[in-house]
Parts: sequence; C-alpha cells; structure tokens
Amino acid sequence: MIAVVMAGGEGSRLRPITAQRPKPLVPVGNRPIMEHILDLLKRHGISEVVATVHYLADEIQRTFGDGSELGMRIHYSVEDTPLGTAGSVKQAEALLGKGTFVIISGDALTDCDLTAAIEFHRQKKSLATIVLHRVPNPLDFGVVITERDGRIQRFLEKPSWSEVFSDTVNTGIYILEPEVLATMTPGNNYDWSQNIFPQLLREGKPIYGFVMDGYWADVGTLNQYREAQDHLLSGKVNLHVRGQELRPGVWVGEGCTIDPEATLEAPVCLGDQCKVKAGAHIGPNTVLGDHAFVEEGAIIHRSVVWDSAYIGPNVRLDSAIVGSRVTIKRDANVQEEAVIGDRCLLDVGATIRPRVKLWPDKIVDRGATLTMSLIWGNKWRGSLFRDLDVAGLSNIEITPEFATRLAAAFGSCLPPGSKVVTSRDSTRSSRMIKRAVIASLLSVGCDVLDLRSAPMPVARHFVKASGAVGAISVRKLPGNARVSLVEMFDESGATIDRAFERKVESAFFREDFRRTDPDDLGIIDFASRAQEEYQADFFRLLGSISVPAKRPRLICDYGYSALAGVLPPMLDRLGIDSVSLNSFNNAKMAPRTPEQVISHLTNVQQISTTLSADMGVLFTDEGERLTAVDNEGRVLDGMTLTGVLGTLFARRFPGVEIALPATASARLEHHLTALGARVIRTKIDAPSLVRTALEAGVKLGADGAGGFMFPEFHAGFDAAYALAWLTCLLHETEGTMGSIVSSLPPYAVVHDTFPCEWEAKGSLMRTLADQVAADSVDLKDGIKIKRGDDWVLALPDAMEPWIHLYAEGPTKLDAELLIAGLRTQLSEES
Repeated sequence: MIAVVMAGGEGSRLRPITAQRPKPLVPVGNRPIMEHILDLLKRHGISEVVATVHYLADEIQRTFGDGSELGMRIHYSVEDTPLGTAGSVKQAEALLGKGTFVIISGDALTDCDLTAAIEFHRQKKSLATIVLHRVPNPLDFGVVITERDGRIQRFLEKPSWSEVFSDTVNTGIYILEPEVLATMTPGNNYDWSQNIFPQLLREGKPIYGFVMDGYWADVGTLNQYREAQDHLLSGKVNLHVRGQELRPGVWVGEGCTIDPEATLEAPVCLGDQCKVKAGAHIGPNTVLGDHAFVEEGAIIHRSVVWDSAYIGPNVRLDSAIVGSRVTIKRDANVQEEAVIGDRCLLDVGATIRPRVKLWPDKIVDRGATLTMSLIWGNKWRGSLFRDLDVAGLSNIEITPEFATRLAAAFGSCLPPGSKVVTSRDSTRSSRMIKRAVIASLLSVGCDVLDLRSAPMPVARHFVKASGAVGAISVRKLPGNARVSLVEMFDESGATIDRAFERKVESAFFREDFRRTDPDDLGIIDFASRAQEEYQADFFRLLGSISVPAKRPRLICDYGYSALAGVLPPMLDRLGIDSVSLNSFNNAKMAPRTPEQVISHLTNVQQISTTLSADMGVLFTDEGERLTAVDNEGRVLDGMTLTGVLGTLFARRFPGVEIALPATASARLEHHLTALGARVIRTKIDAPSLVRTALEAGVKLGADGAGGFMFPEFHAGFDAAYALAWLTCLLHETEGTMGSIVSSLPPYAVVHDTFPCEWEAKGSLMRTLADQVAADSVDLKDGIKIKRGDDWVLALPDAMEPWIHLYAEGPTKLDAELLIAGLRTQLSEES
C-alpha cells in the first residue's frame, strides 16, 4: 500500500518558528513532525510514500531525500501553485498505482492505529474512510456526524456551539479507493472536506468514519506545539523519543557532556552532542536540540530549545520556544510563552516579556526589556566596536564567517597592497579565527605579515617596526576564556581610532568589500625577526640605565603566555636572576578569573618568601599587565604598583610627564607632583589612555590595573618593559620595593556598580550634575565630585545596564562610605 503525506503547509499560525522552515520540519522531541509520521507508516507496514510539497519544498526534499535512510521509498509531487488538499493528490495520481491508498497529514502528530483503520475500511467496503477523533472543543475543526455503523451522515466545517452535534472531528487521515480521484479534473483546486466528500455523500457513495482511540494533535498553534512536546515526553502519545533513556523520563542523545553538578529533571530530552555545565537545571518538560550548549547556573523549565542554541550563565527560560542557532547571553530572562526565532541574539541581561515573539535574525541589546513582538529590523547589531574592540562568544558570535566579513571590511578600508600584521594567542579558537582573517585580507588585496602566536607587546611593537599600515590580533578576552577578542591596530600599533572604527563598521554592514583581481591577491609572509627587533629596541631604549652590580632575584610567573619564550634571556642580559613559573605557551590555562589570579599570586608569594626573592611578578593578558609581590611578601595591586613606578620615574627623570586615568588616586597624583612629575589625566578606557599618552608625548602611562605603556617604545601596555625599568631603577637607587611602598601616602580607591535601566541613564546623570557645584565637578569622564583629596565618580557603562561608582578616601572604609552616599543619592533620584 502507498501513503500520501500532505506536506505543503506553511504553518502560518506557528510563526516565527515556521518563518524559514515548513511546518512538517518543525521538531517534536528532536525529530521533525513528518519523520514521526513516516515512522508511524513504517510501523504499520507502509514503506512507499508520495509527499505533496509546496512551501519550501526543497527543504523537505533535502531533509528526507529518497527515504533510503529511513528504509522507505519517497516520491515527491511539487505544487507550483496551491491545488487544495484533494487537488494536490490528484496531481500525484500517476504515482499512486491502482490500489487502496492512505492520506495522512505530515504536520499533525498522531499514533493512530492505521492497521485497524485500513481493516475497518475493507470490512465496510468503503469508497472513502475518514479517521475521526474525539476532542473536547470541536469549534476549530470539521465535525463529522456518523450512524451507528460508522456511515457518515453529515459534515459541518468549524461549527458554532449551537451547531455542535458531535465531538468527532476530521483528523485529515483518509483511506481511499482510486475511483475517488476520477471525480476531479487535473489542475483544478479541490478540498476533501468542502468539495469531494460532500459530493460523494450526495451521490450516496459509501463513506465511513473510523473513530480512533489513540493520540492526535493538529499542532496548529504555538501553545499546541509546546503541549505536543509534553505529551511526547510524558508517554501520552505512543511515538519514539530519540536518545537513550538513562532513567525514567530522561532521554540523552549521543556524545552529550553533562556535568555531575547539573540537574536533569524528568521528563527531559537532550539531542546529540549537547553540553550542560555545572549548576544548570534542565526540566521538567524540556527538550534541547542537537549541539545545544547550556552554561553554569542556567535554568530551563518547560521549554523547547532547538539545535545549536547557546544558553549562557544564569539564563532563565520559562515555557519558551527558542529557535535554531540562537544565542542567549548571561543573565537574560525569557518569560512564559515567549518565542525566539532562529539566529536571534539576546545580549547580557536582556528580558523578553511573556508572549513576545522575535522573528529570525533579531538582536536585543544588553539590559533591554522587550515588551512587544519584533518582526522587522536588521540582522546585525548597530555597533561592532565596544570598549574592547570586537568581542563575542568563541565560535558562537565570533565565528570564521564573522571574522571573514570583519577582516574584509578592515582590509577594504586600507589602500590596495597594504601590509597588515596578524597575530594570536595559543588557543585553538584564536588559531581558527586568525586563519579566516588572513584568507579574507588576502582576498581584498592586502599583504599579510603573520606573527603566529606572539605576546601582545611584541605584536604592537612589530606593527610600527615593520612599516605595516595596520594589524589584526585575535586572543581570548582578558577575564573570560569563553570570549574571543579581535583587535585592530593602526600603523603605530595603537588601537584604531573611532573615525576608522566607523569606516570599518560601514563597510561591514553594507558588505562594501573590495573585490581584487586574482593576479592582485595578497601574499603571506612570516615575521621571522619580530622578537629580535623588539629586543633590539628594548635594550636601546634602556641603554642609559645602569645594570645592577648585585644580580637581583625575581620570581616570574608567566601565566602560560608566549612572553615566557622571550623575556628570560633578556632578564639575564640585564643582570637579573629569574625563576620561571608556568613558562610554557598555553593560553587556555592562563589565569583570567579573579580566583585564578589569586591562586597564582599566592604561589608566587610562597616561593618569593621561601627563596628570599627581591620581587615576584605575575604576567597576565598576554604580557600586557603585571601584578607584583614586594620583598616583604605583600601583593601590590595595580594602583600601588603605579605609585611605585611613578615615584621611581619622577626621581630619575625630573619634570617627567605621566598619564593616569580619571580613577587614579588623587593622593598619588599629589605625591608624584611633589616629586616634580607632571600628571596628565585621561579617560578611563585603555584606548583613550594610550592615545592621550601618544599625543602628549609622555614618558609613562599607567591604567592603575597593572598596565604600563611607554610611548617611546610602542603604543600599548608592556609588562616586560615595565619590569625592566622597575627592577633596574630600584637597584640603581639601592632601594627596595617595600621601602618605596612605605613612602606612598595612605589611600583607598573602591569600585561598585549601581543598576540602572538604559533609558534612565541620561536623566539620572543630568540630575546628579545639576545638584553639585560647578567648581567641585570634573567632567573629563563621567561626573567626578571632588572634596579635597576625596572624590566620587559616577560613570555610565557603555555595554551594561548600570552606572560605575568609584570613590577615594584615606581608608577603604572612608571610600566605601562615599560610595554608599552616592548610591543613596542615585536611588532617591531614580
């Protein structure tokens, strides 16, 4: 026997999940609805199928092919124009043969006993048998009234309650004899319920109704779609659930990785290659598609998550539907009955209100609350660049495809034949992204000088030394190993300015990429002497400083960075003995979180004390920053280290100019000024500090977080160069780190955040500015209110829904009290 599977429906009531896929391919329990139907047919001995297709027909044909993978034979009848439920079967008449055939919907879910229905049809010698199902609310269906023996008396399409005389409705499953097709003319539009069956009834032909006992659901609405998942997992419908049942109600696909600290609450179904991390809670009544990734602390209740979705840390999903390749970042909240279409991005802290729908390819910004459905709009976010160039989740947001477009935009903004330096850290994701960057640069006619894996200071120095016009570096984001950071530099090695960022953004969004003749494609060369050139300038610029007579001893924790392959012989040449820790290049193991940094520093402390070392240092951020342990075993934070190196520079170079951010201690500034230094204040972000230092021609710039820059050397932070100056100046003055620290004034700078809705930031800052006297306010970056050496600073975050609060006092308690006062003031105004 042959079956006709009706698979031409659009599923318009299921949008947005059917916006770009036909309803028969919508998954229930990680299998397309139509696959459940094909499996049902096969269970009842029907292995040859004719599928009538119309909407996105090629998607269905590509999914099931000829049916051989399912052990079936599938033929396709494509409707160029809709012919109706019966007209489409008439078009496929040549494929049906001469015998009895079954018609079944490819987008309804059922476990109907087809064998019993076919036997009923044959016993009654029926020309057409309609499979019926009893439903509690028949208003949305075609009601069929039958006699005691099952012979049909009457059809009633979508009745009102006054017209409801039965609860048996038409399921769209029919068993027909081929003679029925003779009543139709090819190419015309016919409907079974409205045209063909009423006509056969008028002619007195034998038409019967078979009332099925099993499960049937039209899956016509989003609520019914969610319910279908629940019914499958609870066993209400007798269909196969994919995966191995680890325990009652918990199905897990092949290759899944589930942390022992994660919770799977039955019933729940995970597709193949899913990853669930510690603290996540999945279920009950939840389905995760293939390759779904759930981060720590995420909670997913009564939701359907399709394939390749990313659910970030502490995300909450309640009774939601999440489409394919959706990215939901940390702390987002998707509330009851919300629907997120394919490839949408919900940024950090976004909230989707109940019953809100997002059509595919939409982006919800950080901290935004979406209260109405989002149908129209751009695929891409409005801004590529944030505080730290272009950053995103590795291989989720920052993918090879994305990197190719970004590098093409960057290269297209440069003259043809421009030389561009590329570099990376040692992680696999960075290697992958950098290769995509290189290929794209070549395609737009740029030549590439590839550094492969290199410390950031070496990469920035080489941009200027090589005569390149720009550079692209790929590494993990400092502080977050899950995020990739793509940085773009100008010819000096500094981060590109805002004007050039806008050019790159414009080219990216407009896809205005230069197309280069094959004969003019770029070439790749490997930068073989980058380290040698860095070392040459390193020692040339240190030339005026004396080498210590007594070799100081340092404990150097390289934090698994590439700096370990560069610095040890340079320290030896400076007359410094060093003990190297964690000195092999493996950026995956680099300390990034506060807990990891503290663990490394504790180890450095212990070893420094045991070996009576003059100093211990921890290098972080690919050689850009350092944290020090002094000779007395004290860990020096970035601000204290700024005071130490600033003091040494002020004594060594009379009238030296030093650039410090707005959050640097006022007491340290007065200390350095008293020593003859001139302090230049800058905005807080690193690019602003670097650019101001370059333009002002200062000798030293410090961000107060362990980053030190020396404009005469290169346009970036350099922990190795800072350590060389620090060690040599200490021994030139025959001082110790501890003695310099003791000479610094007492101070404390603290930081906190104040939650604030995006739309309220502007008015809150304006109100704050109006309440303080003009002569006590500094507006260089945010609103800084000064009271002598004490101050508080309010600075809206560019990416998060909050305001940064900074304060300085003589002690930590004093600074915290200042923060508390500012927080109270903001709370009263918000």
